[in-house]
Amino acid sequence: MRLALVLSVAATLFTSAALAEPPANPFFVLSNGVADEKHATPESQAAMLAELGFDGIGPSGTQSIPAMLAALDQHKLKLHALYVGANVDPDQPKYEPGLPEAIGQLKGRDTFVWLYARSSKLKPGSSDGDVRAVEIVREIAAMAEASGLKVALYPHTGFYVESVQDAVRIARKADRPSVGVTFNLCHWLKVEGDRNLELRLEEARPYLFVVTINGADSGGTDWNRLIQPLDRGDFDHLRLLRILKAQGFRGPIGLQCYAVPGDKRENLERSMAAWRALQARLAEASPAPQ
Repeated sequence: MRLALVLSVAATLFTSAALAEPPANPFFVLSNGVADEKHATPESQAAMLAELGFDGIGPSGTQSIPAMLAALDQHKLKLHALYVGANVDPDQPKYEPGLPEAIGQLKGRDTFVWLYARSSKLKPGSSDGDVRAVEIVREIAAMAEASGLKVALYPHTGFYVESVQDAVRIARKADRPSVGVTFNLCHWLKVEGDRNLELRLEEARPYLFVVTINGADSGGTDWNRLIQPLDRGDFDHLRLLRILKAQGFRGPIGLQCYAVPGDKRENLERSMAAWRALQARLAEASPAPQ
């Protein structure tokens, strides 16, 4: 009788702990991992992602958003982030002309404006264009806020905002709660190598809105080694996810698929299997030291 009572209490405590555990981060796919001849329409792309278990997509550009939203709604998926660009050079348009309309179409969708910033005149990582960059970011943030959206700066190798440090610098200067940053695994590896991961994530922590991952080789320098399906490469994703979990990060995590060869569906199936295995290991692992 006493043993049964102990087991019952233990089961209750275990169940309570499980219920207290926050849900896993939403896992979505960048559109470069979805569109092909077999999946050329928003409907076919959404149907495949729903079948494979992804939470949604992160498309590029401002075209065809209503059609994509309709397809996502039908399959109970989400448009997590819209990848668009800004021009720091003063002789170029600040951003593509369709952006204000796109932000209006996304009103109430809890979507991130995934903003990269480039320049053909300033060196990557330079701060010389910060005044204009901050001005543009604030302008886009004001439009985003009117639609209930946020702006997540997207560091990109070779662009004005190249590193997570650059993104944090601009976000800090923009000084709006709707402006944050993205940690991109492949671009971090390309720019910095597999160094200072904990430091970079701690620097980004107050501003971190979105993360992207993919299979990668830690010492890789070419994109074919830095962007692979999630089940390939030697980078330790569990290390990254443990740090994010310890920081309390609950934002979406996107799967980067740029120029990954092979059948897209097969790549996504393998990446989803790897994601689920990582989540299982993450649930078993002890918290990362802070």
